[in-house]
Amino acid sequence: MTSLRPFLALAAGLLLPALVLAQDATPQATVITSKGPGVMVSTEKETTITFRDQVEVTGTNMRLACDYLEVVVLRTGDASATIGKLDKFRSMLATGHVQIVQGDREAACGRAEVLPEQDKIILSETPVIVFKAENARQAGKIITMYRGQRKVEIEEPVTTLPPVKDLGFAKETKPGAPATEEPKKP
Repeated sequence: MTSLRPFLALAAGLLLPALVLAQDATPQATVITSKGPGVMVSTEKETTITFRDQVEVTGTNMRLACDYLEVVVLRTGDASATIGKLDKFRSMLATGHVQIVQGDREAACGRAEVLPEQDKIILSETPVIVFKAENARQAGKIITMYRGQRKVEIEEPVTTLPPVKDLGFAKETKPGAPATEEPKKP
């Protein structure tokens, strides 16, 4: 794994902008670690790096944990070079017990796809997002979050919000009773 370190630092730097969705923070290096092997495979056009077993990604205002992580980076320059020049981050796929923490938001799911070219993250396999500051929770079949749009799409949504104060009737008014006095009979 030691021979992958310079490449991982560059790949992590490309990964960072895709994960940080909403908040401005002082940029920090992104670090990816795992208990299992890290494997890098390059073609003429892209490089794919995979990590297994207790994968942790930490960076600017973000922490991600999962069982498996695949990072795909586009490359340019000499096609015959072992690593080549990394151009831009194409995608990231995290699977197995995925947990993403960013500020006061936490997401959990079985699968998370980060697609920076489309400015979105897709959470599937029982996804749940908890907004701690708002005391709210979103769940559904698939949750798609869009970068810079303050937009989330949820298939089969289940939304939990803070309680609404009682909007019921006054204590002396019975349900179904008119709110005003009835006219007197002549």
